[in-house]
Amino acid sequence: MKTFAVGAAPHVPAPNSVRRTMGLVLLALLPGALGHLWFFGPGILIQIALAIAFALAIEAGMLKLRDRPLRPFLGDLSAPVTAVLFALCLPPLAPWWIAALGMLAAIGLAKHLYGGLGSNVFNPAMVGFAVVLVCFPRELGHWLPPSGLTTNPDVPGFVDSLRAIFTGRLPAPWGWDALAQATPLDTVRELSQRGETIGEIRHDPVFGDFGGRGWEWIANLYAIGGLFLLWKRVISWHTPVAVLGTVVALSLPVWAYDPDIHPFPLQHVFSGALMLGAFFIAADPVTGCSSPRGRLIFGAGVAVLTLVIRRWGAYPDGLAFAVLLMNCAAPWIDLHTRPRVYGEKASP
Repeated sequence: MKTFAVGAAPHVPAPNSVRRTMGLVLLALLPGALGHLWFFGPGILIQIALAIAFALAIEAGMLKLRDRPLRPFLGDLSAPVTAVLFALCLPPLAPWWIAALGMLAAIGLAKHLYGGLGSNVFNPAMVGFAVVLVCFPRELGHWLPPSGLTTNPDVPGFVDSLRAIFTGRLPAPWGWDALAQATPLDTVRELSQRGETIGEIRHDPVFGDFGGRGWEWIANLYAIGGLFLLWKRVISWHTPVAVLGTVVALSLPVWAYDPDIHPFPLQHVFSGALMLGAFFIAADPVTGCSSPRGRLIFGAGVAVLTLVIRRWGAYPDGLAFAVLLMNCAAPWIDLHTRPRVYGEKASP
């Protein structure tokens, strides 16, 4: 009888690795990043490069302090994924030191002080973003108008974006007061506080068909990337469906009751970072829930908290804070949603 040489068990290797998984996430983020580049200019590429460079440097420093080998951890792409997620939440012309401080909080504090990859309780990218948002709200408010919305046909190119990021100065004829613009969520908050109805607010050129002009296309590109992750089985459907479905389910009846005060449900979905959060942040398997029912509850909680912060909180979006608050609750949710072990008696 013919025999074959075999190695030690397990004989079938695991199909996924950390590096492969993180590589697929980076690939899935590419359409959304290209959308940012198209609508907001090359500043987003500089922010991504800065965040990755700082993330890798801080990762190497923390590994040295913890006496861990550099090569396997620097090459697993987890730090670049955190950096890209963080950078995609920043205005394209945010100062360079925002990326440095954000990565220090994300990699140094949220990741390594909890034990490194797989041991962190909070999503590192959202920790970094929440820190810089709370500490430097002015610097994170300098969003550029999307392409086609500015009266000046030219927007800062690559060299001008570099100068603005590293020196804080814009070349003529631009100026921060003239160039920077409120996001759609900021516009809704500010104008509704002045007593304007949603119908009147949506006449502002910053809005598109559903959400913000440009933002709705970026959200669609994130959705394409998210569907790619579902197809590759990198994430499960439970969390993104729970996030998006709960937002629509809760905002639809209040919009139907009084559309002059409450935005249309799809405006919530296609404005801000909700689509990015649903597929790439809330679906994080490390800081989210592991059981199927737990993922549904986790996603619904992120949606509820996001809507609450958007409506009554001090920040126009609130997704980062919603995710971090639900990260706190994830272990408790998993504890109470564990599937029954085979052979175990059902509780009365």
